[in-house]
Amino acid sequence: MTEELDLAGQDSDGGSEEVVLTPAELIERLEQAWMNEKFAPELLESKPEIVECVMEQLDHMEENLRRAKKEDLKVSIHRMEMERIRYVLSSYLRCRLMKIEKFFPHVLEKEKTRHEGEPSSLSPEEFTFAKEYMAHTETYLKNVALKHMPPNLQKVDLLKAVPKPDLDSYVFLRVKERQENILVEPEADEQKDYVIDLEEGSQHLIRYRTVAPLVALGAVQLI
Repeated sequence: MTEELDLAGQDSDGGSEEVVLTPAELIERLEQAWMNEKFAPELLESKPEIVECVMEQLDHMEENLRRAKKEDLKVSIHRMEMERIRYVLSSYLRCRLMKIEKFFPHVLEKEKTRHEGEPSSLSPEEFTFAKEYMAHTETYLKNVALKHMPPNLQKVDLLKAVPKPDLDSYVFLRVKERQENILVEPEADEQKDYVIDLEEGSQHLIRYRTVAPLVALGAVQLI
């Protein structure tokens, strides 16, 4: 796999740009998104362009394997690599769906209040799924429980009833780009804020809320 792929993205001004990646770089991007999604307590920014490009690359690899000689050892090796990529891709998508189901009112509220030009946490398909999941949940609650309760108790605020993602949970990370003057908030009232520097290549156990912006920027990798 030596051909290059165009990956659509957004520049800092909200406009679109195209990043040319090799297949190896594309798979690396997928694996980074997968690891971050697995270990972040909240639903991260959607990466539909990566998913689409990986699926196209898998189709291209499948076509190449059909034309190759079956007795060629490379065929078996490439097929194993395809299965590995499919596993990472499906695990990434499953992880996102599980978070949507777990935090659906908060995910939809975040999408509703998102500013224009701000990256979305949901792909169009995920947004449709989240809305349908919320509608089905409300219908189920109404039919099974709420309609049998007194009128003043027949409404439920799902934003209050469903727990929010715990942004104060701790995560392991590896620093990809040196970061200076990172503000760490105190854990107790008697403690004070303090500032740390994150050296490239170093690993840390730190509260997710502190490094969430760095995860979004790709400056650190959750592990």
